[in-house]
Amino acid sequence: MDTAVLGSRPTDSGLTNPVERRRPSQAEAEAAVRTLIEWAGDDPDREGLAGTPERVVRAYEEFFAGYNEDPVALLARTFEETAAYDEMVVLRDIRLESHCEHHIVPILGKAHVGYLPAGRVVGISKLARLVEVFAKRMQIQEALTSQIADSIQEVLKPRGVAVVIEAAHQCMTTRGIRKPGVSMVTSRMLGSFRDDPATRREFFAMIGSPRSALHES
Repeated sequence: MDTAVLGSRPTDSGLTNPVERRRPSQAEAEAAVRTLIEWAGDDPDREGLAGTPERVVRAYEEFFAGYNEDPVALLARTFEETAAYDEMVVLRDIRLESHCEHHIVPILGKAHVGYLPAGRVVGISKLARLVEVFAKRMQIQEALTSQIADSIQEVLKPRGVAVVIEAAHQCMTTRGIRKPGVSMVTSRMLGSFRDDPATRREFFAMIGSPRSALHES
């Protein structure tokens, strides 16, 4: 049965605003997959494809689960008993799986996230989870990088945030220009990471990122 659901649309800050929209039913989604199979030139009723529409819909529920999660709530629980720790906190090599919003094909890579605490810290698993929340939406890498960094800055209010993403886009490795082995590097530097070259250099040294990223923002 069709129902009205509350969806989320990313804003420039990386957080979300609620948008009321009608979500198609599972039957409608499966019918759309059948149409695409037929458009591709195959028979959706043949044995090998008979269950494909349902499987694709279930896969989409996993691929785009980030639309159902709130990054603000995710970062809400913080810890102030840090023994006055005020040095860099870095989580590197976070596995990243997303989908290009232009072709809905995979973006595969890793994210590195760092921040300078200002009296409180967040559990490190929450940083990895934040990456996943935004990655499991239809994305472009530039926006994904900004959304992660801006959310940490707005919720935790640290002295600075740094995010670097290195990823391969199958929209250019398996179709179009077909250039395998190419990766894209994006970064977002806020606060001390943007203003202090020494802090920025320390972060890039810790993650072992390409020197070219030192000049990106």
